Amino acid sequence: MSSTEYPTIADCVGNTPLVRMQRMQGETSNQILLKLEGNNPAGSVKDRPAMSMIRHAESEGRIKPGETLIEATSGNTGIALAMAAAIKGYRMVLIMPDNATAERKAAMTAYGAELLLVSRDEGMEGARDLALAMQARGEGLVLDQFANNDNPRAHYESTGPEIWQQTGGEITHFVSSMGTTGTIMGTGRFLKEKNPQIQLVGLQPTDNSSIPGIRRWPREYLPRIFVPEAVDLVLDIDQSEAEACMRRLAREEGIFCGVSSGGAVAGALRLSQQVENATIVAIICDRGDRYLSSGLFEQ
Repeated sequence: MSSTEYPTIADCVGNTPLVRMQRMQGETSNQILLKLEGNNPAGSVKDRPAMSMIRHAESEGRIKPGETLIEATSGNTGIALAMAAAIKGYRMVLIMPDNATAERKAAMTAYGAELLLVSRDEGMEGARDLALAMQARGEGLVLDQFANNDNPRAHYESTGPEIWQQTGGEITHFVSSMGTTGTIMGTGRFLKEKNPQIQLVGLQPTDNSSIPGIRRWPREYLPRIFVPEAVDLVLDIDQSEAEACMRRLAREEGIFCGVSSGGAVAGALRLSQQVENATIVAIICDRGDRYLSSGLFEQ
């Protein structure tokens, strides 16, 4: 018998590549680097907080083996939690708007999660309300990525340190789409502790845009983990701009990702036009294969 201790799938979350953009940035004194979170086992940046929220809930005695977990999701967190629940042996109930892509729904059920759908009009707000109502009825525990500090904690403990190490501390700007805001809150806190001069740039959709994973929340639904003053600059990204950048990333850089990642890179490119000699890191939060049925890549 070999004495080698092999990793589990949970051990493979994180330590994702950081690659430089080669063609789209054009002539510039800046360096734009992209963190490929689609390389995580379940395919997105959300693998990090999913494992973190379950692991810390276990260590604090808030959940026990065999219990039911509930979460509202637009897609990536649901897939990541479905994977985490499969690893840990929990029943996972996910609630999401019915306009999510077929690939996202299929991935969640492939991991064994149960899916409840709300209407597109109810949206994520309706999904979040239903999750809390189910918890109040004793039907399971809501992990609540929007208010759970173990969400940004995952990025403070992993994403931030990885970026700092991978750039040799040379990062000047961090660009991230904002949904739950866990990525920018946790990563940003770590980076600011290392160098307060690093600028944190968040992306939100324009008023009439619908971009999976990026939200402009009504005030009553604003994630409790979000600290607005911690973000140095917020850029509004139009849906068409995010989608066009997503398609360009695939065709010009060989980076196959989703719409929110296209938005983050569009923001990084816009930022690059305003600064010099900067090292800009943007998050590529997932892979493009979970958007194929939407037809977005056919244009």
